[in-house]
Amino acid sequence: MIDRDIKTCLGQMMKGVEVVGATHGGITRAYTSHWVTQVSFAEPIVLASVSPRHDTHPLIVDSGEFSVSILAGDQVAEGQYFSYPGRKFLHVAEEYLSEWPDDPSGPPIVPNSIAHLRCRVLERTTVEDHDLFLARVTSTVAGRLKEPPLLYSSRLGWRIAGERAREPGTSIRDALLARLGESDDGSAAADLSGD
Repeated sequence: MIDRDIKTCLGQMMKGVEVVGATHGGITRAYTSHWVTQVSFAEPIVLASVSPRHDTHPLIVDSGEFSVSILAGDQVAEGQYFSYPGRKFLHVAEEYLSEWPDDPSGPPIVPNSIAHLRCRVLERTTVEDHDLFLARVTSTVAGRLKEPPLLYSSRLGWRIAGERAREPGTSIRDALLARLGESDDGSAAADLSGD
């Protein structure tokens, strides 16, 4: 059991919400996650943390792939539905999943999401009670790319992203480079600016 103070601090983390899905042997399952992340700028690699107790897990293992639907801020219903195993709801919300476009045997997607990623598993590592799947994004389907994403933290619950964190026209990077240039001969600033 996780220490209460640690859990409280971890609960401050705010993350994007995705639905991870997989299909194998005629069975399709999906679950809500905020534990999917891009791990490289140079390569289209993502990391997904999946509990072996979830019914999606064996489908990912057996098929060697999964989908990620990045939820928009107005998709709390979908996020909540897939937060619980579908069997608890007797899989009543079939409208929340559709087939991968042009490939009915592919992993499922949540309609009207911001974007969809199809991911081929590269490596699986067990860490305590979850498996970490490193995967390559092999194809994408753009959705409502301009919509603000749905976010979640255990402290704040469901939120919608959208407000800018800095004023338009302000470059924090340029201000920091100017400070660095004032503090020495400017060579470090030149290194940071790429010159």
